[in-house]
Amino acid sequence: MTLKQVRAFLAVAQSLSFAQACERLHLSQPALSLTIKTLEESLGGRLFSRSTRAVALTPEGEALLPLARRLVADWENTEDQMRQRFTLQQGRVSLAAMPSFACNPLPDILTAFRERYPQINITVHDVINEQVGEMVRDRRVELGVGFEPEPSSGLAFTPLYVDRFVAAVPSDSPLRDEAVVTWDQLMAYPFITLQRPSAVRFLLEESYRISVAFECHQLVTVGRMVASGLGVSAVPSLCIGQMQSLGAHCIPLRQPVVEKPIGLLTQPHHELSVAAQALFDTLISVACDLDEGS
Repeated sequence: MTLKQVRAFLAVAQSLSFAQACERLHLSQPALSLTIKTLEESLGGRLFSRSTRAVALTPEGEALLPLARRLVADWENTEDQMRQRFTLQQGRVSLAAMPSFACNPLPDILTAFRERYPQINITVHDVINEQVGEMVRDRRVELGVGFEPEPSSGLAFTPLYVDRFVAAVPSDSPLRDEAVVTWDQLMAYPFITLQRPSAVRFLLEESYRISVAFECHQLVTVGRMVASGLGVSAVPSLCIGQMQSLGAHCIPLRQPVVEKPIGLLTQPHHELSVAAQALFDTLISVACDLDEGS
């Protein structure tokens, strides 16, 4: 039983006229008659009783009528839903992003995305960098935003920009008015940073021999502790606005410069959904602005 046959059956059943059904379907009467005959043969019996004057449904035809209507309605609904997905009038995207990105540039990016595609639902998982990669690898999300992974990660990486770390100090710190601070200057004060296995923590430890006085799980907590005068920290430049809103002051950090590429993580050789590809393209389009601001 094909959709074409079901549509032909409905056209005849609703008009009880082969002539009217032919006009509606733009078919010749022999072609319509053959279609109905083939359907009846495939089902095993007659659906219509025909005479020279009238066409009527058999009891089996009466039983098929509501089922046929439901089949066609479901098919048309399926076609409509798929068209909406391909035209971005419907869809869903799951994205994993490390907190420094999720809390800072991402909301503005998603605002712009929703203005263009208001019917696309978005789920954001703000998790540590290591979990971003895991979620992409396990296909729990289609897209991830994080630091560039090791080549052995098995993930595709599309660079967005290079994030350079800055010093975060209390607003009344002696370093407050410095144009640039060095790591030696910064480490003269108690140092606050994220706990392992944070990628930020590992990157800082690879770049400089830090001595940690306080450690916590969230950058928001780091910023609040710095603002309260407990010590200083080094954070991604993405977090400058967040640190300032918490009461900390940020200064360029040198000797050494600590920086790391940030980009999009995807499954290699795995095609994104239309909605995910649209979000991917949106993120790429703002990469230059992020790079200039970092």
